[in-house]
Amino acid sequence: MLLRTISNAKTVEWGNGRSRRLLVADDGLGYSITDTIVRPGSRSQLHYANHLESCYCIAGSGWIEDRDGRPHRLVPGTLYALDNHDPHCLVAGDDEELRLICVFSPALRGDEVHDLDADGYSSYAPSDHLDALAGAERR
Repeated sequence: MLLRTISNAKTVEWGNGRSRRLLVADDGLGYSITDTIVRPGSRSQLHYANHLESCYCIAGSGWIEDRDGRPHRLVPGTLYALDNHDPHCLVAGDDEELRLICVFSPALRGDEVHDLDADGYSSYAPSDHLDALAGAERR
C-alpha cells in the first residue's frame, strides 16, 4: 500500500502553474495522478503525443479549447478526457486559480515541465515517456 499526502508530494512548476505529483512512474502503478493548479488568466497550448490524460475540475473555472478552437467550460464537477492525444488549449479564468485532478497514462516520471515559449503546442518529450516506461519495467 502506498500513502501520500499533498504536503509530501513532489511539486513541479510546470509552466503556467504548479503540479503536485501524487503518483509517478517510480510508484509502479502504470499511471500518474496529479493535483494541478493553473494560474489565473493563463493560456497553455498542450499536446501529449505519448500520454492519455483525463482531468477533473475541483475548484476555480476556465475552458478547454479543442483542436478546432471550440471552448468547453470547466467548473467544479466537470471532467474532460483527451482520449486521442488531442492538442488542446487550457485557459484559466481571470479571477481565480483553476484546480484539476489529472490522470496520465502511461505514468509521468514526475519532474516533467512544459516549454511554453516554444512555437505551437508544448508537450512532454518522447524521452520522458521512454524513461517512465523504463522505470515501470524495473519493478
